[in-house]
Amino acid sequence: MKKQIALVLALALPFAASSAELSYTYVEGGYNKVHVDDEDLIDQEADGVFVRGSVALGGSVYLLGGASRASQDFRIAPEVRVDIDVNTTELGLGYHQSMSERVDFLAELAYLRQDVDVGVGTFGRDELSVTGGRASLGVRGMMGDSVEGVLKVGYLDGGDYEGEFTGTAGLQYRFTPTWGVTGEIEFIDNTSRYLVGVRASF
Repeated sequence: MKKQIALVLALALPFAASSAELSYTYVEGGYNKVHVDDEDLIDQEADGVFVRGSVALGGSVYLLGGASRASQDFRIAPEVRVDIDVNTTELGLGYHQSMSERVDFLAELAYLRQDVDVGVGTFGRDELSVTGGRASLGVRGMMGDSVEGVLKVGYLDGGDYEGEFTGTAGLQYRFTPTWGVTGEIEFIDNTSRYLVGVRASF
């Protein structure tokens, strides 16, 4: 995990000056894929969709939130299929402060909830909910006239979480001041999450 965080911090170096403005009011949606680095699992990947957004509240404060779903199914016997659905929701507040004409400092606090639904053949389904909080620090800025980057280091704790560091690196390519395509990677312990989506900024 330390190497992953170091990689995220190193990626902050190439931010280049640009006249484009950062928007903290946007909505985004797309595809997400989760990979768990655990050889004991029969299927290490799950995928689905996500939607998230941010609303500027005035000054330097913004509201953030999102929801995602990742699913996988596999057979543990010819007639027994396992179906797993993981639904994640997040709601929190963020603060941004200009560090230069091209880069903002970010600080975020958010509430997280994961609902896991597991079905095994004809044996029925079982549900589990996990809750906790996330605190993150990072930078967001322009790497060119049309390319925006974000880098964050965070910590998950409280509730059902026992303390995990996270690292996030993301890019957005803007076709217009409103529309752009996004890509993001998030590392949490032995889990990696990949997102590809479309964003509308206002």
